[in-house]
Amino acid sequence: MIEKPEKKIIEHANGGKGHLILEPIAGPDILKDKCRLYVKATLEKGCSMGIHQHKGDGEIYYILSGKGLYTDNDTTYEMKPGDAAFCKNGNRHGIENIGDEDLVFMGLVIYDK
Repeated sequence: MIEKPEKKIIEHANGGKGHLILEPIAGPDILKDKCRLYVKATLEKGCSMGIHQHKGDGEIYYILSGKGLYTDNDTTYEMKPGDAAFCKNGNRHGIENIGDEDLVFMGLVIYDK
């Protein structure tokens, strides 16, 4: 059984609105030099994670529940449960909860080697 690190609440994540709730699935002791972060993330109604750039890594989002407006560089589209997106090293992305319920997604940050 993996001992999970503590849940974190980040206000205005990457310049976004409201707060982001992060529930780590595995920490650096498990991920080692392959991944930087593996989390279950929650954005409540009206909250967002601001657009940010990945340098030296990329990130996959997998939507579990809710509805989000995802920005990938200059393209924006809606995401729903079962949808996935990948932000490559050097690209920018962000996501906003545009639904009436929590937007819950998995986030995996993978080192680009």
